[in-house]
Amino acid sequence: MKYFFALLITFLLMSCSSKETPIQPGSWKGVLLLDGGREIPFLAEWGADTTLTVINAEERILIDDIRISGDSVVIKHPVFEGEIRGAHRNDSIIGTFSIESLQRSIPVVMTYGRHSRFAISEAPSVVLSGVWETVFSPNSNTDSYVAKGVFDQTGNRITGTFETVTGDYRFLDGVVVNDSVKLSTFDFSHAFLFEASVTDSVLTGTFYSGNHWTEPFRSERNEAYKLPDPDSITKLKEEYARVQFAFPNTAGDTVSLDDARFQNKAVIVQIMGSWCPNCLDETRFLTDYYENRPKNVEIVALAFEDAATRAKAMARINRLKEALEIPYPILLAQYGSSDKQLANSKLPMLTTIKSYPTTIFIAPNGKVTRIHTGFNGPATGKKYEKFKKDFKKYVEEMVSDK
Repeated sequence: MKYFFALLITFLLMSCSSKETPIQPGSWKGVLLLDGGREIPFLAEWGADTTLTVINAEERILIDDIRISGDSVVIKHPVFEGEIRGAHRNDSIIGTFSIESLQRSIPVVMTYGRHSRFAISEAPSVVLSGVWETVFSPNSNTDSYVAKGVFDQTGNRITGTFETVTGDYRFLDGVVVNDSVKLSTFDFSHAFLFEASVTDSVLTGTFYSGNHWTEPFRSERNEAYKLPDPDSITKLKEEYARVQFAFPNTAGDTVSLDDARFQNKAVIVQIMGSWCPNCLDETRFLTDYYENRPKNVEIVALAFEDAATRAKAMARINRLKEALEIPYPILLAQYGSSDKQLANSKLPMLTTIKSYPTTIFIAPNGKVTRIHTGFNGPATGKKYEKFKKDFKKYVEEMVSDK
């Protein structure tokens, strides 16, 4: 870290110009500098039109909210709060990635040129393609949870994700060098690094989420492994006949399921937050689905925001709606915290809320037919394609069931 600050001071002394310096279009590499000397790398393309496309495996994240003034630059995600602020030259950017409301900040260095995500010094001694039964925090009685690692390896390169009952761990991209594995992803909300070693078809490693979270994990190859059913985690309490709520939309009007637009229709209720990447994946899917949905289907989202004030929370919801052109209402259910226990108090008819997103399916007669925890999105490949088909089939059957 001392090296970073020395580099930053030198850089600033060399870049004290009021004249705007152009940023070189083309391939770039970014590195988030963690405590302890570890790095979370990501690749990107800087466009001639002053855009940045962040690359994680097959994922492409277009960033077009970029402000350049003299030798300073601000790069802000179109939806999430995360942003990079720094000083730049033609071929480098030195600054910080921060999420203000969470008081998180990580030094970042970006350099022009075609680079590999991770250094490769040896050929792989193992092939990790396939399914891995995984436990995070395996020695903890309280924090342990299961996951399904699904990976594809070609030569040194490995891509894939960890699926969990609450959602996937994004598009992971990395390398296998001898018997060691490194994977990373960065999407302006999450900054993940996975490091592991392989012994006798067992992966033993550590998961780093920025500088604020570290935990061990252990994976064993198991092609037949399946996660717990995501429809079995959250239920409607026996003493409740239906889901009820009344929250404001972004115009300030109170909306409830008793409103005329929801009557005699199937309703999909999305429990989400504008800060949540898995929610963003689901929102993109629901937005596309809405345009071609059956006429007697409606969607409404309940946003649980960590923004400090109601005004900031509403602004974030509006930013999300505008960026994705969301056609269905998003209601502000909570602000100031995204704590799931607080969320449960706003929806007391549910047994528990384990994940953002959680999706409730309500038939035209008002009966809850299904509550789905989490969202495993595009990073899960074939699983996501199957999910889309199953979703459409399920809703069609729900609205046609008399």
